[in-house]
Amino acid sequence: MTESWVNSAERIGADLHLELSGPGGRRAALIRALREAVRSGRLAPGTRLPPYRSLAADLGVARNTVADAYAELVAEGWLTARQGSGTRVAERAEPLRGAVRTPVKAPPRARGPRHDLRQGAPDASAFPRAAWAAAYRRALQAAPSEAFGPGDPAGRPELREALAEYLARARGVRTEPDRIVVCSGFAHALRLLFGQGGHGGQGAGGVLRGPLGVEAYGLGFHRELLATAGVRTVPLPLDEDGARVDVLRRERAVLLTPAHQFPTGGPLHPERRAAVIDWARARGAVVLEDDYDGEFRYDRRPVGALQGLDPERVIHIGSVSKSLSPALRLGWMVLPERYVGRVLAAKGEREGWASVLDQLALAEFIVSGSYDRHVRRMRQRYRHRRDRLVAALAAHAPHVEVTGLAAGLHAVLRLPQGTERSTVKAAAWQGVALDGLTAFRHPQAEPTAGDGLVVGYAASAEHAYGAALEALCTVLPPG
Repeated sequence: MTESWVNSAERIGADLHLELSGPGGRRAALIRALREAVRSGRLAPGTRLPPYRSLAADLGVARNTVADAYAELVAEGWLTARQGSGTRVAERAEPLRGAVRTPVKAPPRARGPRHDLRQGAPDASAFPRAAWAAAYRRALQAAPSEAFGPGDPAGRPELREALAEYLARARGVRTEPDRIVVCSGFAHALRLLFGQGGHGGQGAGGVLRGPLGVEAYGLGFHRELLATAGVRTVPLPLDEDGARVDVLRRERAVLLTPAHQFPTGGPLHPERRAAVIDWARARGAVVLEDDYDGEFRYDRRPVGALQGLDPERVIHIGSVSKSLSPALRLGWMVLPERYVGRVLAAKGEREGWASVLDQLALAEFIVSGSYDRHVRRMRQRYRHRRDRLVAALAAHAPHVEVTGLAAGLHAVLRLPQGTERSTVKAAAWQGVALDGLTAFRHPQAEPTAGDGLVVGYAASAEHAYGAALEALCTVLPPG
């Protein structure tokens, strides 16, 4: 038989580390602590526990609290209690295999870069916590009971109505709530539209079929997702007027970032906006509009959405990943009428992606005006960040040109030919995380954009941004 617990105060402090914290009061905390001590092997089978009075005095709790905890654990089979023998750990209460008697410290997290200038992420510290929490509370209080049941795959009507009004006002989108389908972001929208699988490069099983025209420079993740769905992508050359839509031929659809080409930064010229609509009408094709940062234009009012030119030939796709946070996983598709039923069929009978409660909160956030206020505040912050980048380059590397619109969350720095790879490597050595422009080029596209850096100015914390710019300037190639 294992030795009795002679000095409970000493043994508790040295071995058991009983922490009476957490929900449910001290009785529940003591039960959890003793159960964990047995489970981990710190209390071996047969160990005699201290009397009620002694343990209560050592822990600073009432005697009845200890008595009730012992009784509960006896009922569960963790402990045994016999007259004259005291309370002991049950012989069948085996510890986990490999359990150790001392807590194992988690391994230290790998350190990230000292300076984060990667594209695509907003300033996480600027998330409007108080305003979002208030909107969440109001949305919960006003929500009908049926909102807490299985979700409608189209999305909550409150959010679709709020989005229809907001997108019309802010982006020039022409739609009705029943043409909006809520999703978890742009990647989810692509999966719904093109499916997962298919043969012969046609993306069989999805709503749309390939081949799909894409801009010569764009996110590799999106191309990989489409390739997994069996969709062949055809790169469209880029020049100072945006994508060369005049080379579209047999494609059934085209994916564009017309307001702010990603990543090169230019807009689609008005003549090409009209030309791609004419092409879609003549071919019976469809245009996918990725409006990933359409709200953030700093030198003038944002250019209206392409969808406004022909709502029956353009699928407008947006999300809150740049304006609020990618952690929310909320996006939307504004669809031509003929695609709504097919997209809903692809999504399934119930909402399995976007949290209904987050949808309700976002609807309230928009309707209350909090979303507009947040966007205005972030527009000012990001404009200031971009201005600081331009000023730093003018002072320390005037030979490096900043190209693209004064818009979005990133800028492109043009580098002397042949210096991109070494500059990205030098930046990594200095702890500066950023992307080279070449990394975004379609494998079958010509390298027309030249060498450059894609510098994100939003993700870095405000207090660290100045040091990040200084570090960036030290790794740029000389003029």
